[in-house]
This record gives sequence, C-alpha cells and structure tokens, in this order.
Amino acid sequence: MDIKIYQVDAFAERVFKGNPAAVCPLDEWPSDELLQNIAQENNLSETAFFVAEGKGYSLRWFTPGGEVDLCGHATLAAAHVLFKHLGYSDDVIAFHTISGALLVGKSGTGYSMSFPASNIQPIDASSDLISALGVTPVETLSDFDYVVVLENESQVASVSPDFAKLSNLGLRGVVVTAPGESVDFVSRAFFPKYNVNEDPVTGSAHCELAPYWAKKLGRTQLVAKQLSKRTGIVQCEVVHDRVILSGNAVDYLSGTITIET
Repeated sequence: MDIKIYQVDAFAERVFKGNPAAVCPLDEWPSDELLQNIAQENNLSETAFFVAEGKGYSLRWFTPGGEVDLCGHATLAAAHVLFKHLGYSDDVIAFHTISGALLVGKSGTGYSMSFPASNIQPIDASSDLISALGVTPVETLSDFDYVVVLENESQVASVSPDFAKLSNLGLRGVVVTAPGESVDFVSRAFFPKYNVNEDPVTGSAHCELAPYWAKKLGRTQLVAKQLSKRTGIVQCEVVHDRVILSGNAVDYLSGTITIET
C-alpha cells in the first residue's frame, strides 16, 4: 500500500516556522489502527487524513497519542495541499469533520478558515492547575481546553509547566494567554496527554481565545501570536458564532508512505 504524504508548515511565511503538519490524501478510509500508527511514525503534533465526500472532503486529525475533535493548523495544511498540489479549483473547500463543517478559502494572507466559535466560560482555577503551571492566573476559563489568562506577555513567555501534572488534568489541554505587546494577544498551548508537550501554533485554541479577547478588547478583528520557539501569527475575526482564522502555509516535503501488507 502506497500513501502520498506532504509535510506543510502552517501559519508560516517561510519554512521552519509555524506549525508542521503531515497531510495524507486517501481514496478510502483504512483502519483507525493504521491511521494512528502513521501519526505515531510521523511524530508531528498532527497528521491530517482526508477522503473525498460529495462535493467536499471528510477530514480527520491524529496526534501521536490519539484522534482529536478539532485542529486548525492541520486543516490549513490540508487545504494548502488540495489547492496547490491536487488541483482543487473551486473558491472554498468544505471539510466534513467530527466538529461539523469547516470551510477554507484563499485570502490575502494565504488561507482563511471558518470554524465554530467556542462557548468559553469562567471557572475557578483548581490547585492542581495552578501547581502544574507554577503561576497564579488573572482569570481561568474552559471549553475543550483550560484557558488561563495571565497579566502580560512576559509571563506567558516564561511559563515552565510540569507536563506530568498537566497530563493528569481533564479536558484536552491547557492554553495560557495575555495581552500582547505588538499584537492583540499572545498564547502558548500544552497538550501532554496527546504526547504534544507544547504545540507550536494551535488554530483550534484560537476558537476559544478570539471570542474571549474580542469581548475584552471591544473589537472583532484581532492579530494573535503564539509564543512557541517556532512562533506563528494568526489573524482572527469573530463573526457571530464563527471564528475566521487566517494564515499562510509553506511546503517542507512530499513523499510516499510504503506499507507492506
């Protein structure tokens, strides 16, 4: 069995920046075990797999530790592969996912993705969460992640989590955020239970962050920066119950996975 594979740096203007994702176009779905094994072998934060479905594509995402319900950067990478390498000619790609329909089109900054906005809600920070991060939050919220608001960008940059403790918390992971110095807000994202201690640029987390900061800052268009070592810029717009995330993508490699059966 041969499977085409592309590796794309998403939310990046040049290679070695943003968040790398593997993308595997498929003719039909193989076993979940094979999908998980490929994701483990790739050892990237996400591997995206898609199969043509009607006028769109069925899309799934796997980390080395398991399948996830939503992933922004690997969706952007999958759209980039379709537009640039596989001859997709319509204006917008419809991806059918476990989180509903995700629409991706070309934009002035590369690609724009329409995702469902999070219904993020304030919660009391647990002692376990505070101990795992080693900082006292200004505010704590949650939806599919814990979102921990800190005072400033410097605090976000200097957070040094205890990943073993983070992996024992509920929800998908932990995102720390604060107002930015040169952008509207900054963040970092940690998902150790999925074998991704720190994700370089997390599109799905901005479905939680953009609505929060739009309300705090009183505007719907925002520029965000994720403060990982690779860094990445995410353009955000909140439109009713959707978040429009925009960014570019660049190719790193393409090849073929060969699996003897």
